[in-house]
Amino acid sequence: MGIAQLSALRSKDPSTQVGACIVDDDKKVVSIGYNGMPRHIDDCQLTWNKGEGLDNKYLYVCHAEMNAILNTRNGSALCGCTLYVTLFPCNECAKAIIQVGIKELVYGCNKYKDTIATQASIKMLTLAGVKIREYQGRHIEIMAKNDN
Repeated sequence: MGIAQLSALRSKDPSTQVGACIVDDDKKVVSIGYNGMPRHIDDCQLTWNKGEGLDNKYLYVCHAEMNAILNTRNGSALCGCTLYVTLFPCNECAKAIIQVGIKELVYGCNKYKDTIATQASIKMLTLAGVKIREYQGRHIEIMAKNDN
């Protein structure tokens, strides 16, 4: 989970920084990701607001889980892996998690647990046999140095 927390610091989202780390059965890191704008798009060219219409970051941001899945060279290498993520996945990320064969999900917090999207995510993950557990280990405080 420490690697997921560390990767979250790379996100430029001013309100919610999320990180993900995928490991194999030997606990070797297979991939990492964080929430951010799509590749080749300058982060300053799209909104980070939760506004309405086209001024809504949710239309543009790639979630940490999706980035971790897409960052692998071989998607089949994720079958049977464990995903550590700092925030419980949305329903769209849950679909990708299931499709690549991730067998276990370890999450840091579930602040959106009462939303329909999260409830759908839990339902799909459970039906697909993905083990879900809240992270119970040591939470580390990571301080990022700001060079600005």
